[in-house]
Amino acid sequence: MKTPESRPLLLALAVAAVHGPALAQSSSNTQSGDNTKALPDLVITATRNKSTAGETPQKTTIITREQIEQQQAISNDPGQVLSNLIPSYSPGRQKLSNAGETFRGRSPLFLVDGVPQSNPLRDSARDSYTIDLDMVERIEVIHGASAEHGLGATGGIINFVTRRPDSGVMSQSVSASVTSDDDVDSDGQGYKVGYRISGQQGRWDYLLGGNIQERGVFYDGEDRLIGVAYPGELQNTESHDVLAKLGYWLDDDQNVEFFINRFQLEGKGGYVPVKPKPGDRDRGVPTTARPGIIDGKPGENEVTTARLSYSHGDWFGNQVDTQFYSQTFRARFATTPFFPYVDANGNDQLDQTRNESDKLGAKFTLTRDGLLNDYLTLTTGLDVLEDETRQTLVETGRTYVPKSQFRNYAAFLQGDVAVTDRLTLHTGVRYEHAELKVDTYNTIDRSDVTDDNVTVQGGNPDFNETLFNAGVVFQATDQLQLFANYSEGFGMPDVGRVLRGIDVSGQDVDNLIKLVPIVTDNREVGGRFNWDRYHLEVSYYESDSDLGERLTEVNGTWVGNREKTEIQGVEVTADADLNDAHNLAFSYTYADGESDTDGDGDVDTELSGINIAPETLKLSWSAAWTKTLSSHLQFTQFLDRDIEGDDLDFDGYGLVDGSVAYRTGAGKLSLGIENLLDKDYFTYYSQSARVSDEYYFQGRGRTVTLGYQLDF
Repeated sequence: MKTPESRPLLLALAVAAVHGPALAQSSSNTQSGDNTKALPDLVITATRNKSTAGETPQKTTIITREQIEQQQAISNDPGQVLSNLIPSYSPGRQKLSNAGETFRGRSPLFLVDGVPQSNPLRDSARDSYTIDLDMVERIEVIHGASAEHGLGATGGIINFVTRRPDSGVMSQSVSASVTSDDDVDSDGQGYKVGYRISGQQGRWDYLLGGNIQERGVFYDGEDRLIGVAYPGELQNTESHDVLAKLGYWLDDDQNVEFFINRFQLEGKGGYVPVKPKPGDRDRGVPTTARPGIIDGKPGENEVTTARLSYSHGDWFGNQVDTQFYSQTFRARFATTPFFPYVDANGNDQLDQTRNESDKLGAKFTLTRDGLLNDYLTLTTGLDVLEDETRQTLVETGRTYVPKSQFRNYAAFLQGDVAVTDRLTLHTGVRYEHAELKVDTYNTIDRSDVTDDNVTVQGGNPDFNETLFNAGVVFQATDQLQLFANYSEGFGMPDVGRVLRGIDVSGQDVDNLIKLVPIVTDNREVGGRFNWDRYHLEVSYYESDSDLGERLTEVNGTWVGNREKTEIQGVEVTADADLNDAHNLAFSYTYADGESDTDGDGDVDTELSGINIAPETLKLSWSAAWTKTLSSHLQFTQFLDRDIEGDDLDFDGYGLVDGSVAYRTGAGKLSLGIENLLDKDYFTYYSQSARVSDEYYFQGRGRTVTLGYQLDF
C-alpha cells in the first residue's frame, strides 16, 4: 500500500498519463506555491509516451499554479492569462470569444484533463471558457501541430489539468476577491468567492471545489464604457463552476478516478450599443455602450465535462491508461438582425442562435519501456470520438446548422530510442479514420422572414489520414541541447460554416470539397541553453497546410475559405534567477504568414490579425522580498504590424501590470492592477482582424483587484 504522502504524486502521474499529449517543461521560474506539491523536474506528466522534461524534440511549456495565481491576481480572463503566459498566443480579446486568439497562427486544441473542449464541427470560439482557472492546477502546452493527438491540434495543444487532492486527511481553502475600475464606479465592480476541500481516507482520494463570480462593466483608459459584442461578453456577467473528483486505489499499482466539472457563464443584459452609430473606425471613435434593454436573451456558456479513468502501473510490465469521457457544450449568442421572424401576434421579431455539441469518447494507451536493453520505449493506443453538433435559432426552433454527427477512430504507435547518452530519436505514426453524417436539410433565408432557402442533399463522407512525427534531441554539451522536429496535425474545417452558407441549389454534402480535412505540417528546429541560474530557448518553426482554412467576413458573416497557407515564426524565451528571491523572464515572438487566395498554388496574400499574432516582447520580474511579502511586475509590448493592401494595419501598444501579495498566519492578501498606467488603446483584434464600426473596441483601462485566500 502506498503511503499517504506518496499517493497524490502517484495519482497525479497515473491520471496525467490519460490526459493526452500535453507536455510540461521544467524551468527554474516555475516553482510551486505553498499549497502545491512540486512534481519531479524530470517527469513529463501528460505525455502518452512518458517523455522526459528537457528532452522533447518539440517546444513545450508548463504554466504552474503559482504563475496562474500571479495572473489571476491581475485578471480572471482566461484569454488574457493565456496571452500573458504562452509565447505565440494572440492578444486576448477581452470578450466571451477566443475567435482570433490563435496559437502559432492556427487553432489550438483545448483540453480539460485530456477531454476535448474544442468543437470540430461548429466552432463556437469559446473553447477556453469551459472551466474556471480556480479549478486548474497547471496548464500544459505543446507548441505546433501534434501528430500524437491528431484531431484539432493544428496550432498546438493547451491542456487544463485540474487540481488534485492534497495529501493528508483533509485540507480546505476559501478565497474571495473584489474588482473595480479605478474610478470605483458602482456598475464597474465585481466579486468572486470560492471554496475547496480535499484529502485522503484510506484508499480513497477526494476533492470538491466551487466558486461564484460576478463581473461589472468594463471601462477604457478614458473612462468610457466599452462596447458590447454579438458573440458574447465577459463584462457584466455572472458565472459559477463546480469541480468534483473521487479516486480509489485498488492496490499499489491500480487506480480508478471519476471527475466532473460544471461551468456556466451568463450575461446579465442591461447594456446596448450606442445608437445610431456605436463607433467610427475612420475617425478613431471607439465602439461604446449605454444602459438599455437588450433584445432577446444575453449570451451564455454552459459546459459539463466528465471523465472516468483507470490506470495500471505494472500490467505484465506495461503501463496501461484508459479513460472514458463526455462533454456537453451549450453556447447562446446574442440577437442579430439576420434572423427575422413574425411572432404569434404578428409582430416582427429578431432571433438568436444556440450551439449544441455533445461528445463521447475513449482513450486507451499502453506503454512498454526497457526494451532492447533499456534503449527503446514503445507506446501504442486507440482513440475513439463521437461528436454530435447542431446550431438552432432559440425563439423559433429553426435549424441554422443541421444536426451533424462526426465519428473519429485513431490508432497510433510511438517509439523513442536512446541511440547514445547524448542522442535520442523520437518517431511515430497515427492513422485517422473520420466519418461525417448529415441528413438532407433546408438552409435559412436571411433576407426576409421565409424559413426555407435551398435544399441540400445529405451525405456521409469519410476521410482517412495517416499522420507522422519524427524528432531528434542532441545534448551537444552539458549546457547546450539541440532539437529538431517534424509533426502533423489533423483537424476538420468549420463544417457548420460550410453547411449554413450554401445558397446554390443542387448541392450534395458528399461532394463539397470544403469538407476535406485540414492537415498541417509543422517543422521546427531550436536549442536550449542552461547555465546554472540562466536559461534560454530559441526555436524557429514553419507551419504549412495545402488546404487550410482562412476566415473572411462576407456581409457580416464569417465564412471559411479553403486555401493553401504557409506560416513561419520565431520564439525566444529566457529567464534568470538573479538570486533565490528575484527572477527575471523574457520572451520574444514573431510570426508571418500568407495564403493562396487565387488558387494558383502559390501563396500571395498576407494573413491578417484574425490568424497571425503581432510581434511581441514580454518582460516580467518576480520578487520575494521577505518570507511574507512578494511582488510581480510584467510589461508586454505589441509592435506595429503593416498588412499590405488591407485596411487592417496595427498600431502597437505597451501594457504594464503588477501585483503584490502578503502572507500572514490568517491567510494571503493580494493587490493586483491590470493596465497599471491606464493606457488608452484599441485591441489587436479590433485593429487588425476586421474592418467594422461595431467591433472597434478599446481595451480595458486601469482595473484593481483585491484578493484574499486562506488555506487550513
